[in-house]
Amino acid sequence: MLQRRRLVDTMYHLFMKISSGNTQQASEAPITRWDFLTNHAHVLTCVAHDPGIRLRDIAAAVGITERAAHRILSELVEEGYVARERVGRRNRYQVKPELPLRHPLVQGREVGDLLAVLVADSTLPA
Repeated sequence: MLQRRRLVDTMYHLFMKISSGNTQQASEAPITRWDFLTNHAHVLTCVAHDPGIRLRDIAAAVGITERAAHRILSELVEEGYVARERVGRRNRYQVKPELPLRHPLVQGREVGDLLAVLVADSTLPA
């Protein structure tokens, strides 16, 4: 429980909730906003930050349903960007940073290049 609490309170997750507008009351309709990153990038970032993260925590951090988080993570696993390993009753994930980013505009760049920016130590002053 302490690990889950620490995860939710990290700077990344706080930033994601504020920037995506997911800090509203649950009874209010969510405001649709655009973002620089896709939900796939957000899920990948969560997994890179915590390889033992639960789908429930990914969904809460990204602001999507558990079902959507499962679909996105399954797509990342199927495409080889994430490896899934069963450890007891939980899954553990490993991002494959050496794989190329898919869009032609970032040809020659790897997943690790993106994650180096997104998962940087957020406790350091800018």
